[in-house]
Amino acid sequence: MSNNLNFVAKLRNSGLRPTKQRIKICEILFGSKETFHFSINDLSKIIAQKNSEKISLATIYNTVHAFLGKGYLKQIAVNSEQSYYDTNTTDHHHFYDIDKDKLIDIHDSEVEPVKINRKIPGKRIKSIEVLVKLQNT
Repeated sequence: MSNNLNFVAKLRNSGLRPTKQRIKICEILFGSKETFHFSINDLSKIIAQKNSEKISLATIYNTVHAFLGKGYLKQIAVNSEQSYYDTNTTDHHHFYDIDKDKLIDIHDSEVEPVKINRKIPGKRIKSIEVLVKLQNT
């Protein structure tokens, strides 16, 4: 029940009414301790497998984007047509496996510090997040 209260709070904080469908979406996104990477289509398929009640693609899309706007999710664009979302909102790097169409975390211990030698006047670096694309040899 404690998780449901957290889900309701997240939904309300994101400007959404906590419906049964949205709480189900929260259960999938935030119900596990493990990082969860997904596209909107991936999430729709997972929801369809785990839920007997249909949740519209529009509800999924709107819920994900409301969470994104409040900082509960992070968006990772792998190309101009494909974005993934991540439940781990900290600054971190990713592998993108092109052949498996899968996003994988790269932990800080696996990466040397990235050094940027160019400065842009009036700007500061907010974060550095590297996306490494992998393909079968």
